[in-house]
Amino acid sequence: MNSKTLKKQLKYIVPEIRLALIREPGGQPVPIGCPDDLEQFVAPLKILSEEHFVAYHLDCRNHVANVHVVSHGTASASLVHPREVFKAAVLSNAHAIIVAHNHPAGSMTPSSEDIETTEMLIKAGDILGVKVIDHLIVNSSGFCSLRETHGYLWA
Repeated sequence: MNSKTLKKQLKYIVPEIRLALIREPGGQPVPIGCPDDLEQFVAPLKILSEEHFVAYHLDCRNHVANVHVVSHGTASASLVHPREVFKAAVLSNAHAIIVAHNHPAGSMTPSSEDIETTEMLIKAGDILGVKVIDHLIVNSSGFCSLRETHGYLWA
């Protein structure tokens, strides 16, 4: 059996999956130099009643190039896996990412799960070559940068 015949047979057996990244028109890229520069991006998370985990994809100039809602959870939890966080980042050719999630109950104190997730994402990002710059926890009154409060995670 030659390769053309094999391809033709496999076409009917194995579904073909195509991924497309569509860039929608938007404003000018916003450079990120400190956590406060993300205020406008995390503001929508402040009013949500369930946890959302979001990844902000940065280009090599630290401009936010894309935003990806990784997961939408319950009032107190959101499932996050590195595969889901980095899938869109790799497809969009992100140089680095900043992740954020909201705490609808109002606490800005990171839970042990938040810290474990951050550690896991930092390690996965190092392997993939997509650095995790920060992890922000957002509530209705503001946000907390784990890079500033738990800097040892990046050491």
